[in-house]
Formats: sequence, C-alpha cells, structure tokens
Amino acid sequence: MSRGRDTKPHIGIFGRRNFGKSSFINTLVKQDIAIVSDQPGTTTDPVKKSIEIFGIGPAVMIDTAGIDDTGELGMKRIKKSVDVIRSIDLAILMIAQNTFGNYEAELIDKFSQYDVPYIIVHNKSDIEALKPDMLSKLNGYAKEDLIEFSSVDPINLETVIDRMRKTIPETAYQNPSLLGDLVNKGDIVLLITPIDSEAPDGRMILPQVMAIRDVLDNDCVNIVLKEDAVEDFLKKTNIKPALAVTDSQMFDLVDKMLPEDIPLTSFSILFARMRGPFEKYIEGAAKIEALHENERILILESCTHQVSCDDIGRFKIPGWIKKHTGKNIEFDVVASLNKLPRPITKYALVIQCGGCVITRKQLAGRLKPAIDAGIPVTNYGMAISYLHGIFDRAIAPFFNYD
Repeated sequence: MSRGRDTKPHIGIFGRRNFGKSSFINTLVKQDIAIVSDQPGTTTDPVKKSIEIFGIGPAVMIDTAGIDDTGELGMKRIKKSVDVIRSIDLAILMIAQNTFGNYEAELIDKFSQYDVPYIIVHNKSDIEALKPDMLSKLNGYAKEDLIEFSSVDPINLETVIDRMRKTIPETAYQNPSLLGDLVNKGDIVLLITPIDSEAPDGRMILPQVMAIRDVLDNDCVNIVLKEDAVEDFLKKTNIKPALAVTDSQMFDLVDKMLPEDIPLTSFSILFARMRGPFEKYIEGAAKIEALHENERILILESCTHQVSCDDIGRFKIPGWIKKHTGKNIEFDVVASLNKLPRPITKYALVIQCGGCVITRKQLAGRLKPAIDAGIPVTNYGMAISYLHGIFDRAIAPFFNYD
C-alpha cells in the first residue's frame, strides 16, 4: 500500500473480522466514514481515513482487513494489512468476545519488530464484557491497562483518545526544524533552487518550499536564487550568508562559487538529518568506494513523478557512480513505498531520497530490512557530495555549530 505524499502521523487498526474496527473509526470521528456490516470481511484492503485528534492534530487512520481472513484472496489481504505495520506510528489492536490467540500474538510480535507502540482495546463490551481470566492473560501483552470499549455506548471514548495521545511518539506529530540549530535569529540563509525539467510548472518542489518556511519560522532572512544568479549576487551585495543550501545536483557548481567560509549543504541532507538515520547515511556514503564489478544498487524514491532525462535518481546518480567507480554497476529504482523487485540482500548499497513526502516512521520502515541485513544505506545528497569530492564540506554544518 503506497502512502507517500502524506506526512501526518499514521495510526493502524488491526484485529479479526467483524470485531468492530470500522465501527470504532466511525465512533472516533463521529462520522460514518468506514463501511460497517455484520458480514465478516467487509473491509478488504487497508483504507486510509483522514481525521483530527485533539492533542495530536491531523492524523491518518488505516482500517485494515481482518487478520483471520481465509482463502487465497484472504491471504493476500492479510499480507497487505501486515505490510502496513512497518510504516505506522501507532497500532490499535482490537479484540472482542474475550478472544485472543495466535493471530493477536503474531500481530504484537510484528509491532515489536518494527518498534510500533500499540494499545489493546476490547470492543463490543456491551455484548460481552472482558472476563477476569482473559484480563490476566492479556496483562502479559498489554503495556498499559486494557481498555474496555463499546461503539454502541462509547462512554469512555475520551479514555481511548487519551491513551492514543500518550502512546503515540511525539516525534510522529511534532515536526522538528530543518535548520533551527544551524542558524541564529536574523541570519541570512541562501537557498539555491534550480528550475529544471523536474520542477512542476509554476511551483517550487516541496523541499524548497519547506526550507523557505523553516527559515521564516526561525526568524531568519531568506534569499532564494537560481544557481546562475549566485555569483553575481555575492559580488554585487557583499552579503555573507550564515548558511547556504543547494539542490544536491548543483553541489559541484555551487561549491566552486561559494567561498569556503560559507557553510554549505543540500536540501536532501537537511531532510536526511531530520527524518533518516543520519549516522548510517554518513557511513554508507563511503561504501561507494568499495563497490565491485556487477554489484547492484537500490535507489529509493519516496514519491512518484514523471521521469525525464534530468531525473536525479534514475539517470544522474547512476551515471555519476559508474563514472566515479569505473565499474559496471546495476541499478533498481523503486518509487513511493512499492514492493522491491528482488530480496534486499541482493543489493550492495541502498540510496534513499530526502524523504520529504513521507513520515519518519515510513522512511525508517523502508530502510529497516537493509539495516538489519547489514547493507549500507545513504541518501541522495550525501552520495552526490561524495561523488563530487565535497562530502566533508556538505556535512560540516551539522558538526560545527555551537
């Protein structure tokens, strides 16, 4: 299931068929937005619902198919439901009728595998209340007290919402600053933003827009220029920016333009620090040097877009790597959060884009199989700066501030 382009926290609801997952969502948002039926298996594929939760803000609820589905098609539905786990920020395990078995235990194992916090809700308590022996059994699984609930008479809805607020990590809904610790109030930040064939008509790409806003949020001054205007601007104004940020594909050109005493990095590296495993990315960039003939690299894009000959992930990075190594390197490019074409162990290196359109949890889930398998990971900006011999300068701003 592709969930790119939505950076709000994602909350998944899991459980057996006809245990009231869809009814719970309707009760939570006080609207009939999820289809409810007494027929088991009404929800077939994971379905997203945008909601607002007081104390968390905008969020996305994911209503999943029953984990006890049957048949060949049912197995495919279950797989899609389980695949959701790697990219959510909070899981709600819905049980009912005092039923808890291997289905639920395996789900909890998956939550733990992907470091997903969870709460357990015993639904339909108006029909059958939780029995003491079941409560005792669940104490070994629940990290907090089990919540009794009824969508028919939701008298403790606020208790459920409060538990959700307390359990979901703050990092899921609090967006850290891209560059707040790199600059001081009143500083001038130079943003170098090429307009090429990948830029949407009449608009700027998302990382540039987010950087502009972050500069303003930190009470600094934006200077936004195309790459061909930078030298002339610096000569005419004698302004010395406190920080310069460029599109990664312009690293080589901008490095030659800017004096060494102006800190320089890229939009992609800013996002790498905010959302990715930054230290792993740094280590992974140097692995480019150790690539062997006919090895394969996986390039991960977070969004889907029209491909052009200027495409940085599909053409430029592969071309630069082949030129730098002098070796025949194979590449697979996977967009959004789509399935990989081959096992992760078939790759010598993974290169992830900045990840501006997905959540931190989605990006972490995307990279986890590679990291667990000991495969080096890095990101676009770091790989490009390494290939152009300016890696040390590109990451220096993150280690030289007070």
